[in-house]
Parts: sequence; C-alpha cells; structure tokens
Amino acid sequence: MIDMPCVIFAGGKSSRMGKNKALLPFAGFNTLAEYQYKRLSKIFSNVSISCKDKSVFSFDANFIEDKKVSSVFAPTLGFVTVFDTLGTEKIFVLSVDTPFVSQREIEKIILADNAAADAVIAKTDEGVQPLCGIYSKNLQAKFLQMLHENNHKLGYLLKNSKTTYVYFPDSKPFLNMNHPKDYQKALKILTHY
Repeated sequence: MIDMPCVIFAGGKSSRMGKNKALLPFAGFNTLAEYQYKRLSKIFSNVSISCKDKSVFSFDANFIEDKKVSSVFAPTLGFVTVFDTLGTEKIFVLSVDTPFVSQREIEKIILADNAAADAVIAKTDEGVQPLCGIYSKNLQAKFLQMLHENNHKLGYLLKNSKTTYVYFPDSKPFLNMNHPKDYQKALKILTHY
C-alpha cells in the first residue's frame, strides 16, 4: 500500500458532460466516484474525495468539501481545502473522470518524486495531465494567490513551479470523460478490460 494520501478530485462543474460525471454509473458501481474510491483504496492506505457537496454521494468515504466559495468550481479551491484539511506535505491527485489510470502509472509517478519537485505530473503526447500526479504543500501560497486572482489554470501553476514531468508513451490510461461520447467510449473499454 502507498502511504502518500490520495485525493480524488470530484468537485468540477461537469458542464461539457451536461450532468455531474462523478455520479454516472460505472463498472457495476452506482457512481464513478464510488468506483474510483474503492479501486484506489486498494492501492493507497488513505483516500479522500475532494468535492463541493458530499450529500450528493450515497456511499461512505472520506469526503473533503471545498470551502464555501459558491462561484468557484475549480481544483485550485480543492487544493487549498485539501492541504488545510490533511496537513500533509504531499498528496497524489487523480481526477474522478480518469478511471483507467492504473497502479502501474501511479507507481511510475511516485518513483519519479524527488525532494526538489513541487509537483510530479503525468504527461503524454496529448499533453500534460495536471490532475494525475503529486503536489507538494509548498504550492499552497501559489494556490491561494491564484484563487485571489481568479486564475484557475493548473498549467500556469506547473509552468511556474518546480515540476517534474513523467512521460507515458501510451495515452489510453489517461482517457478522461469530459463529454457524453467519452463516457460511452469508456463503457466500451470496460467490456474489454
């Protein structure tokens, strides 16, 4: 089991999906969030779900609700709240909508972690995967500043921090479900999984 806390980010607006993607049924579970929580709990000894409102979920988990800033649906707020709540130096983060990132990818990222890095992030030919990797509490001041400036671009933060990128030649595990067609594609992949 990996000791570093894992946080599943499930507090987005899901505007492109048209409904809360964390609540979509997946792999025999009532929700994608529950599937991710159960799956990652077999890899990490401590798993939490960062969300806006835990009352929308019908299963037991360690939920960390965003501080009440109603207009912000961005991971920046989640990071600030998570670091305040957990009080840990580093966290592994994964977006709720990336169900195919396996223990193999996670371990490769954890092996690349180093004392000099503020973040260790997955990268594929399709680009940087900002919600798949390790973030350090050293970034808390930058997250607070970004929140204050209403700048929620994690790419901006990573470019302006000490970031180690871990390259993955196969981008398939990083499929994320932004649109209904992505969800249908993921369901098809599941049948061959």
